[in-house]
Amino acid sequence: MIALISLIAALALEQWRPLSIRHHVFGPFARYADFLERQFNAGESQHGVIGWIAAVAPAVMGSWLIYALLAWVSHGLALLFNVAVLYLMMGFRQFSHHFTDIHLALKQDDLVRARELLTRWRGHPCDHLDREEIVRLTIEEALVASHHHVFAVVVWFVILPGPSGAVLYRLSAYLRRRWGEAGTPELAIFGSFAARAFSVLEWLPVRMTAAAFAIVGDFEDAIYCWRTQASRWPDPAIGIVLASGAGALGVRLGNPYVRDGNVVERPEIGVGDEADVGFLDSTVGLVWRALVLWLVLLILLGVASAVR
Repeated sequence: MIALISLIAALALEQWRPLSIRHHVFGPFARYADFLERQFNAGESQHGVIGWIAAVAPAVMGSWLIYALLAWVSHGLALLFNVAVLYLMMGFRQFSHHFTDIHLALKQDDLVRARELLTRWRGHPCDHLDREEIVRLTIEEALVASHHHVFAVVVWFVILPGPSGAVLYRLSAYLRRRWGEAGTPELAIFGSFAARAFSVLEWLPVRMTAAAFAIVGDFEDAIYCWRTQASRWPDPAIGIVLASGAGALGVRLGNPYVRDGNVVERPEIGVGDEADVGFLDSTVGLVWRALVLWLVLLILLGVASAVR
């Protein structure tokens, strides 16, 4: 029950006062990650294992030990600690304000503004996108962001004691981006373990997120797209989330688009209609229904555990 109350409190707190996670948490952690990379990177993949453990293990073990100590003293203190860490690790509003601003710009037929906002969100120029492409990429970004910043964090928070699971997932995701997706060959070798570790941690959450989308959306189409289309996506794990989400919404996502003057080839995923602004409202509803479903399941698990 502490886990459920912690999640609800953290979500409410983040809705009331969003926190810039990158500035408050990952700024110092980025400097620490760079320090470890300089110390351990000697061009061998096993050095990346040592660096990853040195980066992640102290934070994960430390969060568990602090939680255990506070729980021994007072359950109320343990609850407050859970809420504080989840507030730092989760990021519902970290992406929702991007989505809301793009949605508003499209409703006002301001494509220039929508392109600018999507460029900031995705981190690459979106100057040549038409209205449908903007909607498609916005929906895709929202589905992926809701998974990475909410649903996957919740899964690992529930699995491991205290807030250690949330810490493990978020730091692993960050190291995957910083080391595992590096441009230089030396750093790519060093970061190969970070990429593999994150893939392992993603296996269960992507399937649970996809299942939640299917249950609260069009179940048959979501499962069909998951089974037949997800593996064709460049990142098959994210393909599971996108395919299930597109099927649940009844919209077609993916397809090529122009980026930096080059065509980015992507398969079509989903079934149903072409993406339009109305599906942005549907996407918001899908994500919230999936979140409510998970909270209800946690309540039922808590009740079942209490009556045993």
